[in-house]
Amino acid sequence: QVQLVESGGGLVQAGGSLRLSCAASGRTFSRSVMGWFRQAPGKEREFVAAISLSGGRYIYADSVKGRFTISGDNAKNVVDLQMASLKPEDTAVYYCAASRRILLVRTMAEYDYWGQGTQVTVSS
Repeated sequence: QVQLVESGGGLVQAGGSLRLSCAASGRTFSRSVMGWFRQAPGKEREFVAAISLSGGRYIYADSVKGRFTISGDNAKNVVDLQMASLKPEDTAVYYCAASRRILLVRTMAEYDYWGQGTQVTVSS
């Protein structure tokens, strides 16, 4: 079994920054992909970013490219999401997810484990 615990959410003004962290436990993820998704009220959950912990490769949603940075520590099983230049439309519950796949993936179905989520609210 795998547990994912997110932290770092909160309230920030537009233009500000936040750093989310996801700690994984219960299994070795030496060749896994970890990602971040978000879900705004009344909307479907959407992909934000993903990183391959073994190769350091990453991908981003177009909506966050250039503003968000994903990073991972394979030894510590921790993945962070540094968010800058935040906009009100970034307001959502942010979820950490882990996949056993080797290739970077963007769809929810490709992820095997999920955290409980952390709220990010960006005020205008």
